[in-house]
Amino acid sequence: MATKKDIETVVDAVEAAAETVTAEVKKAAKKAAPKAAEAAEAVEKTVKKAVKETAEAAAETAEKAEKAVEKTAKAAAETAEKAAEAVSEAAAETVAKAAGAVKEAAAKVEKKADASKPVAKKAKGPQADMKKLEGMPRMKKRYLDEIAPAMREKFNYKNVMQIPGLEKVIINMGLGSDKENPKGIEAAIKELSTIAGQKAVVTRAKKSVANFKVREGMSIGAKVTLRGDRMYYFVDKLFNIVLPRVRDFHGVSDKAFDGRGNYALGLKEQLIFPEINYDDIDKTRGMNIVFVTSAKTDEECKELLTQLGMPFVQG
Repeated sequence: MATKKDIETVVDAVEAAAETVTAEVKKAAKKAAPKAAEAAEAVEKTVKKAVKETAEAAAETAEKAEKAVEKTAKAAAETAEKAAEAVSEAAAETVAKAAGAVKEAAAKVEKKADASKPVAKKAKGPQADMKKLEGMPRMKKRYLDEIAPAMREKFNYKNVMQIPGLEKVIINMGLGSDKENPKGIEAAIKELSTIAGQKAVVTRAKKSVANFKVREGMSIGAKVTLRGDRMYYFVDKLFNIVLPRVRDFHGVSDKAFDGRGNYALGLKEQLIFPEINYDDIDKTRGMNIVFVTSAKTDEECKELLTQLGMPFVQG
């Protein structure tokens, strides 16, 4: 076994060796430091030189590029000016040609217009009036051509505005029995619209009546007001198709005038109109038709309706 003395000897030898190594390392580091500094200085000089050379080369390249850009811009400007001049000349020529063509076309149109003026003058008169009357209902046309002159002659009107004429036709249908039946009211409105050729509107109670179980605003009827061509179409159909279909028809009463030139006609059922299909109705409904005219007296109104074709009872 190693004794204490031997261990101490080994420790001393190790410490002496460590001191020797440390001294040698310090010497080596001292010698290497100057060389590292010299190497760093050399590297710094080399880098500065390279940066300077690169900057100079970049500046020269930028100058060359700027000069080239300026040269190219000048060339492009010159080319654009030349192109603009060429385009303006071509456009001017095109505009001049177009103006000449327009003038020629205008001259031709004027010649044709001058040539057609005599024909247009000849076309005015009865033929032009006939063209206007082509789209009129036949009853309106007959009123203007025959009835109005005949009435002016009979009543000695001084002004054509005094000649009476139809202003409107009002068709009323009372629905008091169906006032609490929405489906019945809807069916009646549909039938009335079909008969008149115009959408019917619902008439409502203006005030409540307890005895008739009517409340204010309740639907109690339907009506249609016809004017213009629709009025003449309906009157023509009523006089010539509908009334002759009435069973045992002997004419309408001549006592239903109101004293102000208006006449009211009552019908018991809607089945006499050809638009109504017997299988599609739920019940028969009557209606009241009022003819509102511009006549001042019942005599003038009766004469007007008679001329239009109203079949008044004879005798």
